[in-house]
Amino acid sequence: MILDTLDNLHKYVALNPRIQKVVDFIRENDLKAVPQGKVKINGDDVFGNFQTLKGKTREEAKLETHNVMLDIQVPFNTAETMGFTPRKDLPETPYDADNDITFYEGLAEQYITVRPGEFAIFLPQDGHAPCIGEGKEIQKVIFKVKI
Repeated sequence: MILDTLDNLHKYVALNPRIQKVVDFIRENDLKAVPQGKVKINGDDVFGNFQTLKGKTREEAKLETHNVMLDIQVPFNTAETMGFTPRKDLPETPYDADNDITFYEGLAEQYITVRPGEFAIFLPQDGHAPCIGEGKEIQKVIFKVKI
């Protein structure tokens, strides 16, 4: 898991060259003005899911992992708390290959707060529970980048 400011996102292109497409998209677009829904940036290899979601409690938020895509999660109207547990510490659970997701029961081991102007990257080894912010309406984009 990585937490940093959007100004530094370009420094993480070394993790995956496709991240450059996300950096370019953010430079060229006002994230708050992009319509809700899926926006393809580079076919199925890089896209953004623009969403407005009701904030959850820690108990309501589900831990998840992905095998094929990494997440770059960017809240842009309010701070969002996200849970984190290393995948190696999570139980064996069935993988949904059609949606590239595994869900897990239980609470995360740690929590971070991601503020507007920041991002969190979750790699396949990172269990994460997004959208924690009870009573908040969270506007965000989740950039999905093929590993």
